[in-house]
Amino acid sequence: MTSQIFENAMIVTADDVFAGYVVAVDGLIAEIGEGHAPERGLDMQGDHLLPGLVEIHTDNLEAHFIPRPKVLWQVDSAVQAYDGQIATSGITTVFDSLRIGTDEHETRTEFVTMTMQLADALARARREDHLRVDHRMHLRCEVPTLDVVDALRDFIARYPVDLISLMDHTPGQRQFRDIDKYFTYYGGKTGKTLDEVKAVVARRQQVGAERAARHRPMVVDMANQAGIALASHDDTTLDEVRESIDQKVTIAEFPTTVEAAAASREAGMATVMGAPNVVRGGSHSGNVAASTLAEQGILDILSSDYVPGSLLVAAFALRDVPAVGGLPGAINLVARNPARATGLHDRGEIAVGKRADLIRVKLAGEQPVVRSVWRNADRVA
Repeated sequence: MTSQIFENAMIVTADDVFAGYVVAVDGLIAEIGEGHAPERGLDMQGDHLLPGLVEIHTDNLEAHFIPRPKVLWQVDSAVQAYDGQIATSGITTVFDSLRIGTDEHETRTEFVTMTMQLADALARARREDHLRVDHRMHLRCEVPTLDVVDALRDFIARYPVDLISLMDHTPGQRQFRDIDKYFTYYGGKTGKTLDEVKAVVARRQQVGAERAARHRPMVVDMANQAGIALASHDDTTLDEVRESIDQKVTIAEFPTTVEAAAASREAGMATVMGAPNVVRGGSHSGNVAASTLAEQGILDILSSDYVPGSLLVAAFALRDVPAVGGLPGAINLVARNPARATGLHDRGEIAVGKRADLIRVKLAGEQPVVRSVWRNADRVA
């Protein structure tokens, strides 16, 4: 039996904040108390002790593998760098979001190179115990793409999958209702000229709706048959929300309007918004602000999306919003709620019997700074 005491900490549980201590035994939380610990342990010096964060949608791994357009980094090195960044951001459970479906400007070979190589590298690192945090698999299925169904079938046959999101980035709807935002986003992401991006838009609009209508139910069927949780991405209208309800979607990722978010929540879906949206003060695509949903009490989960370090910053930024519920409620947005939404009931909060996934956070003014990270009570950062 191994034990560890974390003392002199500002403990943040799911519903309270108090000065006290936590005792972990064999990687699980065995005791929580106020005031002085029964014996000396690791002195937190009054810093906050929080549950390890749970990130359910980040595509940041791809940025490590492709640091510049057309530049592929060494895949194992990319995974290690990404894993280190995730850990030092205070995230102890991460759903690595890999894209399924070949984009208009790619070839099938390029898709296999990126997605399958990354999946292989993650599996290898997990098998050899080279990862600091608990990695899970989240597939972003781009339903308007020609090969999404075949690619998903191939992937599920080779790797375990924990979450699938139904995505449709056809220009002119959902996230990219504003075509100009699409031109700006994809021009910067791909390095293509405006004329080249416009040509891509024309092709996507020509085939996107028909393909999406055909492929989305097929992806849903595969997920249901494999027992994989489903999320719908960028629902905008009530019709889109109704489709998600009919398809037994349980997570509403980045709804673009208050109307869609409220309807999703009323139907029992967990609503997810981007932490960068909170930090920046709004959506980079011109859609609804995450803070608006927080103020209306219809925000359940924050995702770091493309900036892992934004998760903790955004939670602390929302702690004074009345509907959020103080610091405990804000931390629930990035720990307990995403854990519950994905069926991980053994983590996400400081409570007896839960995993001792813990982070020590010091406040530098209003800025939260991660000082230490433990997974199952083992120091990983």
